[in-house]
Amino acid sequence: MELRDIEIFLTLAEELHFGRTAERLRVSQARVSQSIKQQERRIGGALFERTSRNVRLTPLGRQLRDDLHPHFHGLHEGLQRARLAAQGSTRALRLGMVSWNYPDLQPFFDALVVRTGCAVQVRSVEFGDPFGPLRAGDIDAAILWLPVREPDLSVGPVVYTEPIVLATSATHPLTRQETVSYEDLADCVVMGGCSPDYWREALVPSHTPSGRLIPIGPSVTNGQQMLPILASGEAVSPAHAHGRYYANAPGITYLPIRDAPPARFALIWRTAAETQLIRTFAELVAEAGPLALYGAPESPPSHP
Repeated sequence: MELRDIEIFLTLAEELHFGRTAERLRVSQARVSQSIKQQERRIGGALFERTSRNVRLTPLGRQLRDDLHPHFHGLHEGLQRARLAAQGSTRALRLGMVSWNYPDLQPFFDALVVRTGCAVQVRSVEFGDPFGPLRAGDIDAAILWLPVREPDLSVGPVVYTEPIVLATSATHPLTRQETVSYEDLADCVVMGGCSPDYWREALVPSHTPSGRLIPIGPSVTNGQQMLPILASGEAVSPAHAHGRYYANAPGITYLPIRDAPPARFALIWRTAAETQLIRTFAELVAEAGPLALYGAPESPPSHP
């Protein structure tokens, strides 16, 4: 069995869809079908059950997948490391982040070095244009809060979750409360600037749960621009809880929003620019499971 045929089989075993497998491997659907039929003839049994609606692994297919998967990926990664060594350089994964808490993700970065020999280079992404750097090729992948509904972007595993809090001036009247509600925002001026609208709504809603309009004030495109506006009391803003530790500037307070669901941050990349390095990082994240960060108001990060 050729290496390419093994790759086709393992990809189809993961996708369970001939069209998606062909698109992911940049081959024709006929090439995928031909390869699977050839492998089934050589082995002497069906690897997949095919119907008009579903593709499923047979018991023989599951056994072959489980036997081949670790050896194939070990071989692929070994070849990748050898190519990098021959070139005298180590390629890096350029990872964009809108948040400031990249030290919390160091276990994932270290795991990528161990598995591939490739480091992670973190780049700042503005929340006024979170998808632009991916589309421009300035970064390979990004860690962004969900949902992400862009037809040209792939949404990978959830990297971490954390609470949403309200960032405000330490002298704001709301600080007399231990917690706040999204309803309270109708009586405040809230910062804008996140784009697109559906992505902003996950953090900064336009209306309260009862339907009252939330006034939107100054627009900002990154966390650094928020700090003087918050400290002066000009506006407040829902924010992610890691700000308590990474943006703990004088004059700014963070209050729990009791009716805000936890934010989920996932690995995102441009589908047409997917690489083995991106897939390996996504696999590492999926294997470890999402980190649960900053679960209590005064607690430090919680790592596995």
